[in-house]
Amino acid sequence: MKEIKELKVNAIKNGTVIDHIPAKSLFKVISILNLDKIDTHVTFGTNLESKRLGLKSIIKISDKFFENDEINKIALIAPEAKLNIIKDYNVVEKKIVEVPDNIVGIVKCVNPKCVTNHEKITTKFKVVSKQHVSLKCHYCEKITEQENIEIY
Repeated sequence: MKEIKELKVNAIKNGTVIDHIPAKSLFKVISILNLDKIDTHVTFGTNLESKRLGLKSIIKISDKFFENDEINKIALIAPEAKLNIIKDYNVVEKKIVEVPDNIVGIVKCVNPKCVTNHEKITTKFKVVSKQHVSLKCHYCEKITEQENIEIY
């Protein structure tokens, strides 16, 4: 009988676990949260089985707790993601990321002619769809679909 080998990932003492990230969105989440530039331990797995998503990704970040604006960024890229806050190896809080009704200052408008791409004006968007994230620019009314979202 062949022995089944299993790779175990260490638990984190304090920090955040971001779970239920669509597999194709993992590196975008890493990028928007600047996880490639932090000095703490980061572990990620991708293309893991998920009943809800088919394939999912997960990120474990030691000694990092996210602010609301960072959580909003996650919601735009991975609206089904869940955050588990870990303290002393225990989950002390679960947060479901939620796409807010309005997005201010974190997304670039896709319309090259939009005033926000030519002047120092903070971008503003109304969320027109939270399921498959879709944003309407306050200034030019151009719709930005989830796959085209560019975060500052």
